[in-house]
Amino acid sequence: MWYDGIFESLLALRDEERATQMSAYMRNQFPFLGIATGPRKAAYKKFLATAKKEKKVDFDFVDRCFERDEREFQYAGVDYLLAVQGCLGPEDLAKLKQYIQTKSWWDTVDGLDGVVGSIVQRYPECKPILLEWSVADDIWLRRVAIDHQLGFKDKTDTALLADIIKNNLNQKEFFINKAIGWSLRDFSKTNPDWVHAFISAHREDLSNLSIREGSKYV
Repeated sequence: MWYDGIFESLLALRDEERATQMSAYMRNQFPFLGIATGPRKAAYKKFLATAKKEKKVDFDFVDRCFERDEREFQYAGVDYLLAVQGCLGPEDLAKLKQYIQTKSWWDTVDGLDGVVGSIVQRYPECKPILLEWSVADDIWLRRVAIDHQLGFKDKTDTALLADIIKNNLNQKEFFINKAIGWSLRDFSKTNPDWVHAFISAHREDLSNLSIREGSKYV
């Protein structure tokens, strides 16, 4: 398979000492090969360049990445999806949901929210699905719903953003409140007045973390 070279390249870069440090940083939830971001991406840069030219998505590769133990393989899977995101459509959201809920933590989830956002931006009819995710029992689906519009700037659907955040007010979960803060902070670079008004209207229900993050540029 075309992607066998990716696995071989990553395995060749294994660094046990760094792996221990990286695993500790992630609260020892996942084993690592111990590869820094730069060398890791360089190891499969040419493979992803080739994959992009195929104009299709190889979910078998991503499945294999998420089946492997070491975290760098999941990173490779997410980077691949980001590279071919233009080939993804509404029918692929169920598959992306599966990846969001597999070995879930912020490091992979925050990459996948960009992939999901790309689909929603190109296919607005998918917005109701993100509203559903915003009230899911799974905090990682909620986090993706909250942050999927990061980088949309003036194309941000403010009504959708407001509804999703309001579905997550009065939360004690750090990863939810941090996501709310990030979404507000990011959009404040485009429309600080809207963000200021939203925070003012919901100050009693927003966490201090969300307010602090969201107010950074307001």
